[in-house]
Amino acid sequence: MSSSAPRILLCGDVLGRIDLLFKRVLSVTKSAGPFDALLIVGQFFSESPDLVSDLSDFIDGRSAVPIPTYFIGDYGFGASQILSGASQHPSNRGFKTDGLQLCANLFWLRGSGRFSLHGLSVVYLSGKSSPDAEGNGRYTRDDVDALRALAEEPGIVDIFMTNEWPSGVVNGADTSAAPPGVMDPSGCDPVVAELVAEIKPRYHIAGTKGVFYDREPYSNIDAAHVTRFIGLAAVGNREKQKFIHAISPTPASTMSAADICSKPPNTTLSPYLVTEKKSHSREAAKRSVNDDLDAQYWRYDVSKKRQRQGQGGVDREKLCFNFTSRGSCARGENCNFRHDDDARVQSQRNVCFDFLNLGKCERGPDCKFNHEFMEEGDTKGKHGSRNTGTSRRSLGKRCWFCLSSPDVESHLILSVGESWYLALAKGPLIDHHVLLVPIEHHPHTLTMSPDAEKELGIFKNAVNMYFKKQGKAVIFFEYLLQNISHANLQAIPIPLSKVSNTQLIFNLASKKLGFEFAIISAQGDRNEGRKLLRSQFEGKSSVFYVELPDGTILWHSVDEKDKFPVQFGREVLAGLLNVPDRADWRNCKMSKEDEIKMAETFKMGFEEFDPAR
Repeated sequence: MSSSAPRILLCGDVLGRIDLLFKRVLSVTKSAGPFDALLIVGQFFSESPDLVSDLSDFIDGRSAVPIPTYFIGDYGFGASQILSGASQHPSNRGFKTDGLQLCANLFWLRGSGRFSLHGLSVVYLSGKSSPDAEGNGRYTRDDVDALRALAEEPGIVDIFMTNEWPSGVVNGADTSAAPPGVMDPSGCDPVVAELVAEIKPRYHIAGTKGVFYDREPYSNIDAAHVTRFIGLAAVGNREKQKFIHAISPTPASTMSAADICSKPPNTTLSPYLVTEKKSHSREAAKRSVNDDLDAQYWRYDVSKKRQRQGQGGVDREKLCFNFTSRGSCARGENCNFRHDDDARVQSQRNVCFDFLNLGKCERGPDCKFNHEFMEEGDTKGKHGSRNTGTSRRSLGKRCWFCLSSPDVESHLILSVGESWYLALAKGPLIDHHVLLVPIEHHPHTLTMSPDAEKELGIFKNAVNMYFKKQGKAVIFFEYLLQNISHANLQAIPIPLSKVSNTQLIFNLASKKLGFEFAIISAQGDRNEGRKLLRSQFEGKSSVFYVELPDGTILWHSVDEKDKFPVQFGREVLAGLLNVPDRADWRNCKMSKEDEIKMAETFKMGFEEFDPAR
């Protein structure tokens, strides 16, 4: 990768005219090149069988693709046959977000995902909201869910590729000089609009409408940078509208804060908060957003028998998709569906929304998500599911933390007492990241019996002594979610040199989320803080708390409307320990053999402190 900003060509619908496209690419490269890559949005394959052979010449090696080329829009004549063959090639097996190779320099971006291109963070959604004439080319709910999860991850997305335009992108823009067709709502998708508002890319590139439109940059909600939307015409269009466009963006990951925050003088408000009416009041903007969200609900309803409630009706038996998948819902208390924290946690653990909501999933083995309830750190995939027809009300009956469960991973268990056991965390943040888990199936560690609380204190003291011998201190934290299946208190050792910064980094993280911790002082007694917290906890709301090495407790009562990260404690400590890539436990999976070795090492050192020996 060169040290300068990469030079990228963008292209709209190819429609099978690949010869014409690459001739133009060679011409542009000769006059203004070289370029690092070509990104194609819109329909890549032909609308008729006449041009299928042109693509075959490139795939079979009779013609050469001039620069690395990435395309979405995997529908049209010849698409199924060509792409099916590419999918079966051994080099394209597995989970590949950076494209399946059809031939040298030609890559198909399937479904949705994110990859790095010359330092640029590129996100894509392949397919449209409705299928083509042959029933192909429609994105799935799984594709959209994956992008919602990506939107929650840190870092700025440089480029977002979609086939269709986002609904409402022209709102608030100057369209006086725009070509005919820009204002036509056809070829626009409200789901894409919601996704781009969440992902907040620096560039959003789309095709399918057959016109070129370079919108003024617009500001984003809760983000410092602006977004530029570019809609591209089709290759070889009769109106001779622009179908190739060049950009040279510096990767956001290498930009200074001042450059990221820079806003051109023609920057507009976000089009997704502006109604199509002339009134731009705050209430009007809210109605516009809620209307789009409403459309989103029913797009993902797989039950053909399900009927929408009448005005003011509430269906508390059905889950709110937005709250379950994202942790927030713009409707708040006015939502017609249930905001369930337990389902939200399961969604974070990759459990299928349809399974949570309906007790079954009609996609069957084609679904990318789990069809069983998962505990934190569990690595069983959807094919390990034992009961895909289970009702969501059985949540907790198969618990990975219950010692009586056939699914408990006993090789992770380190010590077992009367009311508690100690175990290694699955996908640990660092070596010897452990959990203190109630033996009984209990939702909160703060509401257990006095005898159980006393034993917890003994176990915590033993863990502290074990790590003190290694020159480390321990951070304990817990997220008490309402109706969570089985409580666990996490314990993470940190170097003594990091202790003085612990409270500071948690306070900085809380301010980023818009709240301040309440503080309970230990008053010279390490157990006093937890006693006071137990006396204040009523069990009626979700609570996150962290216990610092001196016994001071920082705690926050989480309102149902708040968008609070389930992995908040882990993410903060990943930053403190300079291991941000380990903030997600899924990046930290270990083989069973390595887990057994770590458990044995821990038990050997812990033996002299083990209260249950």
